[in-house]
Amino acid sequence: MIRAALPEEIAEGDYQADIALRSFVPDYGRVFLIKILHTADVHLDSPLTSLALRDEALRANIQSATRSAFIGIIDTALAEGVAALLIAGDLYDGAQRSAKTAAFLVGQLERLRAAEIPLFYIKGNHDAENPITGEVALPDNVHVFDGRGGKVQLAGTDIWIHGVSFNGKHAPESMLGKFRAPVAGAINIAMLHTSLAGAAGHDNYAPCSVAELVALGFDYWALGHVHKRQVHNEAPWVVMPGIPQGRDIGEAGPKSATLLTIEDGQIAIEEIPTSIVSFLGHNIDVSGAENDDEIRQRIRQSLHAPIGGLRPDDDAILRLTLSGRTLRHWHVLRDRDIWTETVSQIAEETGRLWVEKLSFALEAPAAGGDTSATDELGRLMAQIAAEEGFAAQAQAEVDEVLSQLPAARRAELMTDAVALSALTSGLAEAGSEHLFALMKGASE
Repeated sequence: MIRAALPEEIAEGDYQADIALRSFVPDYGRVFLIKILHTADVHLDSPLTSLALRDEALRANIQSATRSAFIGIIDTALAEGVAALLIAGDLYDGAQRSAKTAAFLVGQLERLRAAEIPLFYIKGNHDAENPITGEVALPDNVHVFDGRGGKVQLAGTDIWIHGVSFNGKHAPESMLGKFRAPVAGAINIAMLHTSLAGAAGHDNYAPCSVAELVALGFDYWALGHVHKRQVHNEAPWVVMPGIPQGRDIGEAGPKSATLLTIEDGQIAIEEIPTSIVSFLGHNIDVSGAENDDEIRQRIRQSLHAPIGGLRPDDDAILRLTLSGRTLRHWHVLRDRDIWTETVSQIAEETGRLWVEKLSFALEAPAAGGDTSATDELGRLMAQIAAEEGFAAQAQAEVDEVLSQLPAARRAELMTDAVALSALTSGLAEAGSEHLFALMKGASE
């Protein structure tokens, strides 16, 4: 690969060529490194779903996060001087048709082409249902594997890239039979979009086991489909790089791509950060806080932790929980709307954190020996909430409210009778707690 990039006047096989190589390439005489960047599940222009996106400033910052992550991947490929970029499926997101997406993609791939970096790409389930996939004329540095499978030698190297694409948006059977045997005496990298033996939240596509992959004799399996990064095996490598940009709290944490370094027939890997914004869950413990000033101070101090885990230019969308035992328990619950706004403002003061949701898991201070009328009323409300008649009436009222919603939204909230019962119980408990907090906070 190095020689292929040298001036034409530098020939191979004689002393003068050797001298020229040493002057042209500072590291000539050492074993050359070849780098390859592996990503998957880009889901280009997929929207980030978050309650925090109602904030105009935040929405402006991250509405194009998947594009920004992809630009970062191309930037890394250029900066590292990789020999190839691998995209193991789901470059696109669903069946949306967008000329802007197509134009953006071609523009980024042209950057690779100008640097003579090839892209190897297999179609995943989302690519197969996206009309853009078959319409965009991709630059000639892009090799798209078809559904029959194939292999391509990386120019100027003894590295072979193997891959199989989805023919449609479903692949219920194993696709391993479509891979040809590895090339003897070479480095063989195989690309596959698969759920492996199954993964929560992902359809069971192109199922296979890690043991089956290992047995086929490839040196590196460049996988895609499951959005959580996982290195399943090291000899050979079986790597699921995960989604490069999380889209909701279900895809929490910083995201990355995988950089392969091939030296003397051996492969080493490292994570390369890619996400622009991270979704994070975080707990704020206010145990022992005796006044509101102390609670606010605890919140400010606690938010240093999520910032510490971010890259210098990244933002984070938080789901926070306020927990612990404090004398201000009832007052905080009584004024939960005020505290929700307070926490949001403290987070935004950092310039990097945004609150999607604040939950309260506070513990009441230990009760004394005396029982107040408010405490008696609280116990009475709890007893009523547990009665079958109350539960049936409450469930009927919740069902009536849900019936006014669009069918799709109703289906999300109430998948079955069990879900309806759980939703009703949760609402009754929250309402009872809020009413009790109003009374308790006023009496203390």
